[in-house]
Amino acid sequence: MTGDTRPIGVFDSGIGGLTVASAIRKRLPGQPIIYFGDTVHLPYGDKSVHSIRGYIKEISSFLLGQNCSRLVVACNSASSVLQKDTVVPGFTEVLNVIDPVAACVASDLHIKKVGVIGTRRTIQSHIYKKRLLKLREDLEVVELATPLLAPMIEEGFIKNSIAETVIHTYLDQLGKIDALILGCTHYPLIKPQIESYYQGSVLLFDAPELIAENLAGVSELSHQTVSIGTNHFYVSDYTQSFEETAKLFFGEIIHLEEKLLF
Repeated sequence: MTGDTRPIGVFDSGIGGLTVASAIRKRLPGQPIIYFGDTVHLPYGDKSVHSIRGYIKEISSFLLGQNCSRLVVACNSASSVLQKDTVVPGFTEVLNVIDPVAACVASDLHIKKVGVIGTRRTIQSHIYKKRLLKLREDLEVVELATPLLAPMIEEGFIKNSIAETVIHTYLDQLGKIDALILGCTHYPLIKPQIESYYQGSVLLFDAPELIAENLAGVSELSHQTVSIGTNHFYVSDYTQSFEETAKLFFGEIIHLEEKLLF
């Protein structure tokens, strides 16, 4: 048996969610993926709650129409405003990038103080703090909006002095913490620099591997080692430079197709 061979739908406001799609592909290479990056409206971190929920509804409708069995909301800003009626019905499961990270952090009883970095929308929602304290009231949570990081990463400023200065300036503001949540799917690309800053003294948590691990535990999904379907990668606004940047996030060259939904 190959299991449920329908594609997994993954979407983000841009290409940051490709870090999640890449992790899923590594854990479930036999499972087709359909990705949608809403590049017309990026970044979601500066958009209203009403607007983001409208984007989610339109994109989830498109992915359901592509016969996706499961939906991964691979955007922290979108996940922070997600409600039951935001996604069109019909998916077997809808996963966000916040709950698995919060659960993993809360389960480690050695962690007493945790920092969270993310977009303005994610931080202003206090979604991580709410989820963490619901799981463990004794946790101390320090939140910090880091709006320069995502555009810096998309422009390819990752392994240079500019990136190091920006990263250090932000992290200096968090003070002493036991763990840090990378609350944006762009941030795994600068994880080595963050690890270097903390020199092993702080545990780092991000969504891609946890989401992939969650899906890998679903028995009805295909666990074949060879892809049994075609992966498709859509963006609402295509540029050649954007396609080249996507390689950073997915780890290999992919072809982005333009699909304007609304």
